[in-house]
Amino acid sequence: MPLLLLSQISLSFGDRDILRDVHLEIEAGSRIALAGANGSGKTTLLRIAAGLHEPDSGLVYRSKECSVGYLPQTGLSHHGKDLWGEAERAYHEVMQLIQQRDTISETLTESTADHENLDELIHELGHLQERIDTSGYYEREGAIASVLTGLGFSQDDFAKDTASFSGGWQMRIALAKLLLSHPDVILLDEPTNYLDIEARDWLRTFLSKFPGGIVVVAHDRDFLDHAVNQTAELYMGSLNLYRCNYSEYERRRENELAEIVKAYEQQRLEIERLEDFIRRFRFNASKAAMVQSRIKQLEKMERITIPESLKKVRFSFPPAAHSGKEVLSLKGIGKTYGTRTVLENVNLMIHRGEKVAITGHNGAGKTTLLRICGGFDENYRGECRFGSGVQVGYFGQDVTEKLSSDQSVIEAAEQNCPTELIPGIRGLLGAFLFRDDDVFKPVRVLSGGERSRLALLRLLLQPYNLLVLDEPTNHLDIASQDVLLDALNRYEGSLVVVSHDRDFLRALVGRVISITGHPDRPSDVVEFPGDYSYYEWKTSRLANTDSENEGFVQETKQPEQNGTRHQDQKARRQESRKARKMADEALESVEQLEKERRLIEIALSNPEHHSDGTRMKNLTEQLQENEKRHAEAVAEWEILEEVYDSVSIGE
Repeated sequence: MPLLLLSQISLSFGDRDILRDVHLEIEAGSRIALAGANGSGKTTLLRIAAGLHEPDSGLVYRSKECSVGYLPQTGLSHHGKDLWGEAERAYHEVMQLIQQRDTISETLTESTADHENLDELIHELGHLQERIDTSGYYEREGAIASVLTGLGFSQDDFAKDTASFSGGWQMRIALAKLLLSHPDVILLDEPTNYLDIEARDWLRTFLSKFPGGIVVVAHDRDFLDHAVNQTAELYMGSLNLYRCNYSEYERRRENELAEIVKAYEQQRLEIERLEDFIRRFRFNASKAAMVQSRIKQLEKMERITIPESLKKVRFSFPPAAHSGKEVLSLKGIGKTYGTRTVLENVNLMIHRGEKVAITGHNGAGKTTLLRICGGFDENYRGECRFGSGVQVGYFGQDVTEKLSSDQSVIEAAEQNCPTELIPGIRGLLGAFLFRDDDVFKPVRVLSGGERSRLALLRLLLQPYNLLVLDEPTNHLDIASQDVLLDALNRYEGSLVVVSHDRDFLRALVGRVISITGHPDRPSDVVEFPGDYSYYEWKTSRLANTDSENEGFVQETKQPEQNGTRHQDQKARRQESRKARKMADEALESVEQLEKERRLIEIALSNPEHHSDGTRMKNLTEQLQENEKRHAEAVAEWEILEEVYDSVSIGE
């Protein structure tokens, strides 16, 4: 028996069917990603499942005593208590159960043995006590501290008034309360929008251990791949379930949608052919029967429709002026807020054409550094110098304040837009989730997320040769992220970006700068001269490598402590030879992969293979896999060379 069952759910707004006969079962252990284009009804379906919206038809069944926790995208705020006290409100229902238990206990104490409801009261008392015992109430202090810390709050935050936290942190408070309330079913609507990488990692780990059912809408592939085992897609009002993680669903669905688009295009051409025949021979008496036959064909034809999200939009940046080789130079940058120094003696150089990610824990100083790089903060120590011919465009949450509230969305987008891009502005607005009549909305009625998307599009339409972007994907769905990613990959200028979306960074940047923050000292800046996958691999292996190096040193020191220097030198030579062998083997793997890649490239260039779609697809996949393995092998070889260098010193 499922915990929550949605059966034959249908809902319409005006003449548009949002949901049609939707069926979804949520069982204990279900981890479901709810997918679909923007506006397909995902939020509506979650609200129906949470009991906050009534469908036109269909039923929502809950198993006995099943509790459902729902987190909306935005709009929740808290006040009147400190953070800890607000988190304790998650146990409000348990506290009520405790009051009921105590009332029954008191009644039983005062009752005589022949009380007419004695058995019933004893049974109810046992039932209440069982619910209290399994609620986590008696372990709440540890749970509250763990959840708040996992979601990014510091211990200093625990005593702060909840009203002092900003909107994104208000949603984290709401998420913490939901998780602490131990519902049987968790419904999450875009929870990753306001979480940094560390908090996302913590949440997906929490969800992986959650025994109940989960349905989540999110625009972070990496998060979904680790958090879910099923994907339910809303498409044209219907719900289809794929029993796989999100990336596998995308692979399967891409093939299905390609067939739909192919059929749509074939039908469109057939319709055009029939309509052209009717138009040319409508008034030709000798062709009247043939015209009528084609009219009937059109009337009987079941039209294939595809949503806007399947109509591909490709965005190209307007050409920008050529800049000097050195685009941005930071020397001795320092920044202090009150008594806290966030950045100190930061030195950084960005060259023409580089795409650089800034990473670090929440509060480490990423946004502070980006505001300085983007020219939005001039109150700092040190020197920030732009190179010759550099035109910088900065995107952050505060840039939305520059939008004119009296303009419509399309007017704001067209303002200062290069003339050659204006004919395609409706398509670009659609890619940024402004579709149909949305483009005529006044800017003043837009939500924060909508204003952010509009500000980002306006920025991208300008001919900047240096882009500084702070969380550009936060309010975009995955299809829109792909449009942006494709454009940025083809962008010929320089880019500095902060993002909490790992997939976005893996596919985009070629260099990573990590800021390691600490409340009691300025942030340290460490550069990683490789792509984001290399940065992830190296940081994950760094501790292990340090441990191995430490082991080498310990093994060589021990004989010296025994007074035998000869044994020390012998052990060092053995470790050096071992490290050299491992590095050479890693290099051989790199060279072998390079040989394989050359063979694949030769096969791809063979004209005889070009007409064989399956062969070309397999070769392309082999090349992609080879490139991935090659990058991993090179990274491993570099690490092993570093190990060899460390143990061979003084040999």
